Amino acid sequence: MESSKARRAALRKLLAAGHASTQTELCRLLAERGHTTTQSTISRDLKLLGAHRIPRDDGESVYQLRPHAPAGFPSDMVVAVDHNEVAIIVRTRIGRAQAVGHELDALQLPAVLGTIAGDDTVLVIPRSVAQTVELARRLRELVGGA
Repeated sequence: MESSKARRAALRKLLAAGHASTQTELCRLLAERGHTTTQSTISRDLKLLGAHRIPRDDGESVYQLRPHAPAGFPSDMVVAVDHNEVAIIVRTRIGRAQAVGHELDALQLPAVLGTIAGDDTVLVIPRSVAQTVELARRLRELVGGA
């Protein structure tokens, strides 16, 4: 079974090159690199990575990563980050918490013991309550101040 992380890494490289103008073309280019996938998966990955279509000088639109998107983290899905003395809550757009939780887990932050994702909320458990405030600050920074 193919790793979604490996597929997204290959997709990031394709987007950085700025040559793909359609999702079908991205599917083909990924298949050439050993990542067979569907258009609907590409669509979800593009949203997760924060990609968008921009016009080139020749007038054709191509997919590219937003310059402010931090390393593929889906910050546009996060609405707010809040905490108390023992836990951090990351509020997301409806239906996006699992994607955000998955990406938080993939970051393998040493201060994170684990995450639990619902529909629009991710519970982030710090490894130590002493790290809660700093971890919440770092997560806010990661998502652009939410």
